[in-house]
Amino acid sequence: MSEGAKLIAINASDAPTRTKLSNYPEPFASRMVGREKHPLGDLFGIINFGVNLTRLAPQAISALRHAHSKQDEFVYILEGHPTLRTDEGCTQLSPGMCAGFKAGTGNAHHLINETTEDVVYLEIGDRTPGDEGSYPDDDLMAYLENGLWKFAHKDGTAY
Repeated sequence: MSEGAKLIAINASDAPTRTKLSNYPEPFASRMVGREKHPLGDLFGIINFGVNLTRLAPQAISALRHAHSKQDEFVYILEGHPTLRTDEGCTQLSPGMCAGFKAGTGNAHHLINETTEDVVYLEIGDRTPGDEGSYPDDDLMAYLENGLWKFAHKDGTAY
């Protein structure tokens, strides 16, 4: 593609893989081993929301269990059978199922691949400025500042 040419369409599985494993600081980033994200929305210059094609290897997790203060999130399962863990408990998902997470509810969530097969799903989230992330299972909190996530311990000290 020539410089300055705009991308019109792409096979999602051909999208480049995100090179950085995670934005989380250690010791949390290494827990994302087995998660592979293909940022799709960024390829088209979309800035108001993000879209990722994500693959979870067996025993991998989508993220630390978290909730957003301002960001809505949505997942749509394409392949495999992940377990959705929320404050209400665990729900088995399968291809064609979807789940949404309204901002500000405090309902922490993540996907876990407890099977021997890969899980593939679309994840969509908005990019509302001033968003904060809470992590009930970990000594971590996050806040979005100038488009970048900053992380701190729950007592406020930086990582």
